[in-house]
Amino acid sequence: MSKTVKESNHSADANATVSRLFVLELNAGLIHSMNTDGSDRKTVVTDCHLPDGIVVDVDAGHIYWTNMGIPNLNDGSIERADIDGKNRKTVLAQGWTHTPKQLILDKRDRKLYWCDREGMRLMRCNLDGSQLETLIESGHSDIERRDQTRWCVGLTIDPKYGHIYWSQKGPDNAGLGRILRANIEIPAGQTAANRTDIEIFFDGLPEPIDLELDVENRVLYWTDRGDPPRGNTVNRASIDNKPAEPEIVITHLMEGIGIALDVPGDRMFVTDLAGSIYSARLDGSGEKNFLYAQGNLTGIAYAEVPKEQ
Repeated sequence: MSKTVKESNHSADANATVSRLFVLELNAGLIHSMNTDGSDRKTVVTDCHLPDGIVVDVDAGHIYWTNMGIPNLNDGSIERADIDGKNRKTVLAQGWTHTPKQLILDKRDRKLYWCDREGMRLMRCNLDGSQLETLIESGHSDIERRDQTRWCVGLTIDPKYGHIYWSQKGPDNAGLGRILRANIEIPAGQTAANRTDIEIFFDGLPEPIDLELDVENRVLYWTDRGDPPRGNTVNRASIDNKPAEPEIVITHLMEGIGIALDVPGDRMFVTDLAGSIYSARLDGSGEKNFLYAQGNLTGIAYAEVPKEQ
């Protein structure tokens, strides 16, 4: 083989990627990495403090995750590590966010966004933890903290129109869950607590949890933990032409939590607290429960990461 061909093959190998899932195991405090069929499973991070949300920054080679901590202690935190789990660092130390839940990455502006459940807030910061901001505040006092309709859980961003969507789940099976929408930036002269641009996208939901947006096709997906028929499901709805009712695409989850989309591959991945990981097409067809009894699973992220050489 000529030198030119060898160099070309080496370059192709260097640019090769592989599809991986990153999954959080809540009570064990672990982060697992695996192929999209559950094979080649590796535990990449240990000793997390009730992890809930995870996101992958492929360009920088990092994973970020939230640690809920003990919900009544205001000891949540955010951490970062390399994709292989090495070089672990604290991004946001305990005490700066109460109970951080789903986490997302704004690649364009290099920001982390997350919902703070018992903190009753939606927050963001720079990737190094600086410039911490509260964008939404649904309550503040200890009395309000006991009102679960104020708890912010999952979120996603619509970069096209500069909107943020988030869920406030409400009490268990109360049918008081909501998905709300607002501008990402607080209107001039207003605050996170009194901003007037918040609108209800859907209400009367069982217990909406994590959100994911198919930006290309303008479709919002979310998990719901409540009882059937509308609960323990994956739902979706157009955000530009909102239907009267969301479409249920997956049923019979056991307290669904995490959701991740691979839009080019026409597939989604979902976790539940019973320890299952599911895959399906975006319309819900071809559903497979490819791992089960894997502990209490929360957040899940999908990424095309560099192939190990």
